[in-house]
Amino acid sequence: MDRDRQILALIKENPFISQQELSAKLGLSRSAVAGYISALMKKGEIIGRAYIVREESRITCIGGANIDRKSQTLQPIQYGTSNPATIKQSTGGISRNVAENLGRLGCRVSLITLIGDDQEGKWLMEETKRYGVDVSQCLAVNMEKTGTYTSVFNDTGEMVLAVADMQIYDQFSIEFIEARWSHLASSNIIFADSNLPKESLTYLIKRCEKEQLTLWVKPASAPKASRLPFNLQGIELLIANREETAVLTDLEIATIDDCKKAAEQIIQRGAKQVICTLGREGVFWAARDGRQEHLLPFQGEVPYSTGGEEALISGALFGMTHGEPFEQAVRLGMAASMITLQTSDAIADITIEQLYSLVKKITIHD
Repeated sequence: MDRDRQILALIKENPFISQQELSAKLGLSRSAVAGYISALMKKGEIIGRAYIVREESRITCIGGANIDRKSQTLQPIQYGTSNPATIKQSTGGISRNVAENLGRLGCRVSLITLIGDDQEGKWLMEETKRYGVDVSQCLAVNMEKTGTYTSVFNDTGEMVLAVADMQIYDQFSIEFIEARWSHLASSNIIFADSNLPKESLTYLIKRCEKEQLTLWVKPASAPKASRLPFNLQGIELLIANREETAVLTDLEIATIDDCKKAAEQIIQRGAKQVICTLGREGVFWAARDGRQEHLLPFQGEVPYSTGGEEALISGALFGMTHGEPFEQAVRLGMAASMITLQTSDAIADITIEQLYSLVKKITIHD
């Protein structure tokens, strides 16, 4: 391995490594290391201070990573008593799921999250790394539990109730984000969910606006949608479902006209583009330049209701980082969502060929 590659490998491992440390590891004089660093910066391989390594089309996901526990009753639910059911544990969390989907599609992706210093957290990180996700920026918090999300489905596959124990995300501080800023700033696109506390999420949005970084945001739930600030400048794309959109705009989202009004309000508040997910009615998207579409999924049964939104986000991110126009990226996202909703898991095995094949089945609703 030549010296340039050795130095880049060490910097990727630790972007804050000093020239003295590089000198000791490589057996070179400090002045020689400085010369290599200068040459790499001139080539554009290293950007700015803290040795930010340029990585083409890298996506960084920041937000939730937790254990999912899914219960499904074997018969119609009876309240106030015990119900026979199947229970399944899997990896979860919006940002973590988006990252894994992207890793499966061959994208360069990293995850920034908090886990507990426990066996569940270790298992979660190992499972995430299996699919090519960089988890080097994640932090295991001492004396804290890894977040859990427990959902209950009825015998027909519809979610009846979900409960979440995610107090660990209260420690998603501004200081934690600042310590990883060089990693975020070197990303092609940043995706965040609103598991971050309000102050941290606002800081992330404002700093992305200031530094002209591309930021996509997804509320983690309707209650957590209220963590977004009123001023949405700094958000390139906001993705929300009906309930989250209603909280953001204080509008009832019953029709496509309601979606249009809500999207117009969100864009007026600063977001450049909006996607409203509508379940079996597809998606509605709008952009600041006036473009908008209501896209319908292909006709067919949708047996499950988990993982669809994360898959949509992942497919759209895949499209945008592979040179597709936004309209095509949204269609790729819908295709990924359709595939995922045909499985009982929140993440499906998706191929690029499948995505482009299904895009042809998506129609525009007049």
